[in-house]
Amino acid sequence: MRTTLTCAALVLALGSGPALAQSGEITIWSWNIAASSLKATVEGFNKQFPDIKVTVQDLGNQPTYDKSIAGCAAGGVGLPDIISIENGEAENYWSQFPDCFVDLHTLGYTAQDQAKFPDFKRTELEVGDKAYAMPWDSGPVAAFYRRDFYEKAGVDPASIKTWDDFIAAGKKIQAANPGVTMTNADFNGDTEFFRMISNEQGCAYFAADGQSITVNQPKCVDTLTKIKEMKDAGIITSADWSTKITNNTAGTVATQVYGGWYEGTIRTESAGENGKWGVYPMPSLTADGPRAANLGGSSLAITSASKNKEAAYAYLKYTLETNEGQIAMLKGFGLVPSLISALDDPYVSEGLPYWGGQAVWKDILATLPKVVPSRGTPFQSDAEIIMRAVQTKYLGGGYPDAKAALDDAASQIASATGLPIME
Repeated sequence: MRTTLTCAALVLALGSGPALAQSGEITIWSWNIAASSLKATVEGFNKQFPDIKVTVQDLGNQPTYDKSIAGCAAGGVGLPDIISIENGEAENYWSQFPDCFVDLHTLGYTAQDQAKFPDFKRTELEVGDKAYAMPWDSGPVAAFYRRDFYEKAGVDPASIKTWDDFIAAGKKIQAANPGVTMTNADFNGDTEFFRMISNEQGCAYFAADGQSITVNQPKCVDTLTKIKEMKDAGIITSADWSTKITNNTAGTVATQVYGGWYEGTIRTESAGENGKWGVYPMPSLTADGPRAANLGGSSLAITSASKNKEAAYAYLKYTLETNEGQIAMLKGFGLVPSLISALDDPYVSEGLPYWGGQAVWKDILATLPKVVPSRGTPFQSDAEIIMRAVQTKYLGGGYPDAKAALDDAASQIASATGLPIME
């Protein structure tokens, strides 16, 4: 039912934004658990805005990207009011279609609003003085581990401070638990370990200003070297997304290192393992090194084609900029808040039964302020495709060392993007 919002209601939601929403219906495109989490916020939102009808369409991850890019290319034809956009792909949108999305500042998004989110989440969402999307979930990296496997091997996770410690612990855990592998990585279709550890060390495919290639800088070289050491030590085996879930449930893997959003995946997909899992901080390259990184995370953007921009912005404000909205998604589906104030919500400090009574969110979210921003740039997809192939070749012995591998990656990325390689 289309209705008009009252001025009072919109003032509550929008602050200095436009006075009236023209329609009470908004549609959102998203995927999988992210879509489910958005649906979980609708009841709370409708308590404040009962006349705005929210429809969340779960299109799947790749179809959301493909359809939204096609819609932008067609001048906005067929687009919904709100689109879920992964941070790593965000700059692809803004560079190709800067007019496809609303500058949120025009709807009342202020510097005070922006300051409610960590810098690393906003880096890829803002261009110059424009803010094309509002931060949604983030992926502070943690090690999710099987308590029983570690205990049987006499390994205390608190003793694992470096990746060398992780390798040594992995050998002990595998020896004490036949058929169990220390950890998994999708070496055939992803570079997640490279991106996690290099981000931890302050290195990335591109420089912070997005104007040069840095993938062959020393900390990235150290990262790739360590990954090969883990693989050669036999404590890390290749597994794609679905195989990792199968291994979690079957009890054939001791640890998964991933973004914090993986909490919801383990808890929902491997519900029968209740009480067996725990969490500890990701290791570092050195004993006193950084132990914080981000993997994944998304944002919500309002399309220029939307006829319901004010109502859409009211939804963003509730869902992403209130503890209530963010914690609803965290409780239900493990979507990790980017909103800094959500770290102080009582739920974050609660011990959770599935995790053996551990207050896992307090431990995971404590790393958020320490994450180093990393630019995706419009060329993230190009760099990722190149790095996957280089990683595969390097792990198979195709380069004399990690420096040679990453010099090759940098050269290929330079050819694909036209960007210079940082000296």
